[in-house]
Amino acid sequence: MKSKLSILIIFCIITSVVLGQNKVKNYNIEDGVAIEGYDPVSYFIQKKPSEGKKEFSLKVDGILYYFSSETNKETFRVNPSKYQPQFGGWCAYAMGATNNKVDIDPETYKIISGKLYLYFNKWGNNTLLKWNKDEINLKLKAYQNWILINK
Repeated sequence: MKSKLSILIIFCIITSVVLGQNKVKNYNIEDGVAIEGYDPVSYFIQKKPSEGKKEFSLKVDGILYYFSSETNKETFRVNPSKYQPQFGGWCAYAMGATNNKVDIDPETYKIISGKLYLYFNKWGNNTLLKWNKDEINLKLKAYQNWILINK
């Protein structure tokens, strides 16, 4: 009985490590930090994106986040899933339109039903504008594509 329990515990540990690595592998991380160092809580609380600081950092599920204040860091710690960007921090439009992981501009975003969506906005190509033209369909496709990427 003891050996079966040990095997089960080892299996659970290995599974959680593998699943955690898969999440990190599919997450948009630049220089080891999510959202290009922007504070995910600031989008909701301050109603605009703010750059985070190293001294207010927190790692959740293997992903490092920076925050603009200790208060925002603690707010995130209590409920990270409320503030984490959708689709691993990749461009929501690209995820829906082409099933591709495309970089974002952390200052181009939209909060929909309490969730943070980020978009590519460089070289005159603001994908938030394209998203807004067909949001319902793109959002559905993006979630379907994200599920496939994470299988």
